[in-house]
Amino acid sequence: MQIKGKVRLDRRTKRLVGRLCGGEIAVIHHQDLDEVAAESLIAINPRAVINASQSISGRYPNPGPASLLRAGIPILDDVGEEVFQKLTEGQLVEVRGQEIFCEEKFIARGTELDEESVAKKMAQARASLSQELDKFVQNTLEYAKREKDLIIGGVPIPAVATEFRDRQVLMVVRGQHYKEDLLAIRSYINEMQPVIVAVDGGADGLLELGYRPDMIVGDMDSVSDKALTCGAEIVVHAYPDGRAPGLPRVEELGLDAKIFAASGTSEDIAMLLAYEKGASLIVAVGTHSNMIDFLEKGRPGMGSTFLVRLKVGSILVDAKGVNRLYRGGMRAKYFFQLTAAALLPFLLVVGLSEPLRQFGRLLWMKFRIIIGF
Repeated sequence: MQIKGKVRLDRRTKRLVGRLCGGEIAVIHHQDLDEVAAESLIAINPRAVINASQSISGRYPNPGPASLLRAGIPILDDVGEEVFQKLTEGQLVEVRGQEIFCEEKFIARGTELDEESVAKKMAQARASLSQELDKFVQNTLEYAKREKDLIIGGVPIPAVATEFRDRQVLMVVRGQHYKEDLLAIRSYINEMQPVIVAVDGGADGLLELGYRPDMIVGDMDSVSDKALTCGAEIVVHAYPDGRAPGLPRVEELGLDAKIFAASGTSEDIAMLLAYEKGASLIVAVGTHSNMIDFLEKGRPGMGSTFLVRLKVGSILVDAKGVNRLYRGGMRAKYFFQLTAAALLPFLLVVGLSEPLRQFGRLLWMKFRIIIGF
């Protein structure tokens, strides 16, 4: 690897992509790089990704590194956390082979990942997945015991201005392929006009596709200022003790916010809020609902999500992956069938009208004269 470019550094990948530009070098600290983070980097197209941690540790088969390599973005892996002390944002650095230099000074050394090494690590991760599943199930059960107040009425639901009673709700989370899923259900959105609830960065995806969320719920750590100021009602997810790290950011923008103090994830409380406020249906896009999803988020269990889905399941429709269910297209036989259906009324009218029949005969005679038949 021989690459030179300006660096952008951040220990949180989703925060880094907000200021990273194409052609720059991204320096991250992201163990087991998940696919959503990888896709956000690919969209910006950095010259390379330098990871202070292991992009794939072998705990589970995370697809992020393979996605970056397929997109032609090289990865220098496991360079060590000291890279954040030795480099400053905006500096020009050079990667020579597996070593990083800045102003001809050696900074760190890592391991260059290629498709073969990633495939080998993925195979090892799949082999040990059953052990990880064992721990995940145990953690989920333990968390469920501690978080049961979330569904048995021990958590106060904030009063909100958005009206949910007897209305359908579209809940959008920035998960895998969530934009493709939104496009797949565009006709549903346009026809049913559901209440649109975005969870953190899901709000930006909605705006990109031309939809404005009615409400934004979350920690406010992965949503843009543009989305926060779009006019949506804001609900900040706080810890059970009331601390809300995302609130100051909202207040700095001069915006009002409601506080929802609860354990679990932001998408859990968004579902719970819609359910408790009387929604008739919740259509969820991009949500996290399986072990790999949660391991990618760095969570060892899914107690709150299990409990919330148990409670709202009667009105929940999970539209994650719906874009792969059916891909419409105009086939040749449909075109001919449509043409025949359109011609049929015309032919009937011609057959029943004497003037039109005479006109048709004249056209036919003229055609025969022209071709000499």
